[in-house]
Amino acid sequence: MITIVRAATAATAALALSLPATTAHATEQEGRAAAQVLPIGAAVSALPLAVEDRTGYQRTSFKHWNAGANPTDGCNTRQEVLIAEAVEAPAVGPGCTLTGGAWWSYYDEQLVTPAGALDIDHMVPLAEAWDSGASAWTAARREAYANDLGQPSSLVAVTARSNRSKADQDPAQWLPPSAEALCRYGAEWTATKLRWGLAVDELERDRLLDIAAGCGGTEVEFTPAP
Repeated sequence: MITIVRAATAATAALALSLPATTAHATEQEGRAAAQVLPIGAAVSALPLAVEDRTGYQRTSFKHWNAGANPTDGCNTRQEVLIAEAVEAPAVGPGCTLTGGAWWSYYDEQLVTPAGALDIDHMVPLAEAWDSGASAWTAARREAYANDLGQPSSLVAVTARSNRSKADQDPAQWLPPSAEALCRYGAEWTATKLRWGLAVDELERDRLLDIAAGCGGTEVEFTPAP
């Protein structure tokens, strides 16, 4: 059974056996208080269906990276995700400078170092979020979305190459190059959309259902955003 956690798939774990488990960056208060778990097929079917509309989208409508979960520690959201997801902890210096460390990019099964070689991917890209309902949000809610540390699946450290290949595409247009990543990716995408009440279009839903059909035993865990 696969659940939405910061952990490698079985194949990934075999490749990175000597690496410690990744640290989840969901807060205990939010991550445990109202978490919901659904089989992946049921989770996809629970997503609202709507026609997407990108009218008026600007990346600057989603302020990021902000001061993160702890505004006093000097680390912004990007840095906090990197610290949380490291499989080998980096040294954290003044100004939250990260030295050393290692990260596992599950999209393409790459062990990555240094931190500067990683992008922090919005699981559901900002443009896709806009298309799917975020255009109606307040600026504050869009900022909260873009810096979401309350659910581990929302932000993920991956190779810059895989993130830029994905760009703003949904699963009907792009999927991770690693076959081992498919079930986790489909589940995390679905979890993020459920968390934020975002819709899917018809092609996106159909692709997610195709993924779900091949991922028996996969569960989607999500906590509705405040």
